[in-house]
Amino acid sequence: MEDNQIKNNSNESQKASANYDVVIIGGGPAGSTAAIYAARSGLKTLVVDKGLTSGALGITSKIVNYPGIVEEISGAQLVEKMREQAKLFGAEYISDKVIGVDLQSETKSIFGNGSVYNSRFVIISTGSMGRGVRIQGEDRLLGHGVSYCATCDAAFYRNKDVVVAGNTDEAIEEALFLTKFANQVYFLSQTERLAAPQELVETLKNHPKVILYAGTKLKEIIGENRVEAVLAVQSDQHEVLLSVSGAFVYLQGGRPVTDFIQGQLEVSQSGCLIVDSSFQTSIPGVYAIGDVLCTHVKQVVVSAAEGAIAAMAIEKEINGRSRMMVDWSEKKQ
Repeated sequence: MEDNQIKNNSNESQKASANYDVVIIGGGPAGSTAAIYAARSGLKTLVVDKGLTSGALGITSKIVNYPGIVEEISGAQLVEKMREQAKLFGAEYISDKVIGVDLQSETKSIFGNGSVYNSRFVIISTGSMGRGVRIQGEDRLLGHGVSYCATCDAAFYRNKDVVVAGNTDEAIEEALFLTKFANQVYFLSQTERLAAPQELVETLKNHPKVILYAGTKLKEIIGENRVEAVLAVQSDQHEVLLSVSGAFVYLQGGRPVTDFIQGQLEVSQSGCLIVDSSFQTSIPGVYAIGDVLCTHVKQVVVSAAEGAIAAMAIEKEINGRSRMMVDWSEKKQ
């Protein structure tokens, strides 16, 4: 009994003392931008991240539309630039996998494989690549023709044939976006009926650049160094081989990575975290940004903006101000 009391007192003591002002879970564009703004505001900031190429941007081979970056750059290079900037302002980065959190207390605890990180505020920016079952060849060719974002990569497939696998409105909208660039878009729906508004489905079916394969499951993505073809299986077990240069996969891969939260935060039916206008969740002091949000537009610049807003909201809360601090100074006359 006495030993248990000592252990409980030790745990409470650890929780009562925050090591950081803010811990950011996930070091992609949203998390790293939040780190830049938080650290620059003088907040003790920690980013816990699985690795540079663990997120969607990290495995993107080419970025050409990020403001201020004129030259072609890889996603990993862009994230690295953001991280270096955050570090210059004093943010710390730790490579660790978060396996659990305690968000209910005033001081939040983030449990990683390597350590426990305590903070006053938490920002969740873990992205939405949560999918267990992978297609054969998908991981090997990720960033080499396999993509999860047509809006990001469509321009690289101008006048080429591509395949889109999925059955949701997101998959359809991405396929329709691809038609602006691609020569032919093969749409593979694993179900006979697409899980999307009928008007959107009809637009897809009637588009001259789209060939719809309903009730067809993507089985394998084929290629040596780049995507060269895909193998699909129809409901009657007939196999279809399609020669393509790109494979855009939307097979439950857009589900937010929130398993470590263990039901502590309010989520939508799609599993996305619900936030207010400053990106604060249902628990005060806990914020969420980037692809863990259903309303989020999957663009790097949007993720960065959300990170900035969340960090400024936290700085305002810590310093007890009614307005966010602006990022410029008035010139004195």
